[in-house]
Amino acid sequence: MVIAFVLMGLNNANAQLLNSFVHQGELGLSLGAAHYFGDLNPNSAINRPKMAAGAFFQKQLSNYIGIRLSGDFSMLGYADKYSSNPVQVARNLSFNDNIWELSVSGIFNFFEFRPGFDGYEFTPYLGLGVGVFSYDPYAYLNGVKYYLRPLGTEGQGSPLYPNLHPYGPVAMSVPFTVGMKYALNEHMNVFAEVTYRFTSTDYIDDVSGNYAPDAFPTLPDGSPSPAFLLQDRSYELGPSVGIKGRQRGNGPQKDAFASFKIGISFNLQTYHCPPTPGK
Repeated sequence: MVIAFVLMGLNNANAQLLNSFVHQGELGLSLGAAHYFGDLNPNSAINRPKMAAGAFFQKQLSNYIGIRLSGDFSMLGYADKYSSNPVQVARNLSFNDNIWELSVSGIFNFFEFRPGFDGYEFTPYLGLGVGVFSYDPYAYLNGVKYYLRPLGTEGQGSPLYPNLHPYGPVAMSVPFTVGMKYALNEHMNVFAEVTYRFTSTDYIDDVSGNYAPDAFPTLPDGSPSPAFLLQDRSYELGPSVGIKGRQRGNGPQKDAFASFKIGISFNLQTYHCPPTPGK
C-alpha cells in the first residue's frame, strides 16, 4: 500500500513537471551536402553533391507548431559532361555557384515534442516557407575564373538583343523541408533534414534561352572574347552547335536545388507554475 502511494505521488509529480514545461524554441547548426537541378541536370540526377551548411533560430508557438528563421549556404555546380544525353554532352557547358539564402518557414511537428521527458523526445517534422538568395554563377576558361552574369552569355545587355536584360543577383525561393529530430537531453537535440527549394530564376546555372553568338565582338587583336568562348563551348569537343537562335536552355522550367544536412540544436525552455487544482 505504501509503495502504491509512493508511485502515485511520483506520477503526479512527473505530470505536474511535464505540464509546467514550456519548450520556447531552438538554436541550430547543421552541415551536409547540396545538389542542383536545372538546365544542365534536367533529369534530376544526384551525382555531384557539394557542401551545404546552415544555422537557424526557431520559435515554438506550441509543442507542434514553430516558426523558423534560417540562414543557409549551398555550393552548387554541374557540367554537361556528366549527362548520358549525347546532345547535352556536345553542348559542353558547366558552372559553379555559391548560394546564400535567408528564409522564414513554418514548422509542424508530427508528435508532441518535450525534450528531457521520456516518450516525448522524438518527432518527424515538415516545414514550408519563403526565402531570398543571392547567386552569381561562374566558370573556368584556361584556368581563369569568369563570373558569367556580367558577360551576358545569351545576349543579355547587347544592343542587338534589346529585349534581353541581365538577370539579377537575387531571387526568391520556396523551401520545403522533411526532417526528424531526437532530444539527447533537455538541452540538446540531434536532427537530420532534407530541404528542396523551388526558385523564381532559371539562371542559377547561367543557362536558359537561346544562343546569341553575334552579341560578342572580337577583341582588338581579332581574337574571340572570353564571353564568346564561354557562351558556347561545344568547340572544345567538335563542331560548334551554338548557332544564333538555337535553343541553349529550357527557360520555362525554373532551376531548383536541395540540401541534406545533419546537425545539433540547443533548446530554449522555461517552466511555469501549473494551475492550482480547483482554480
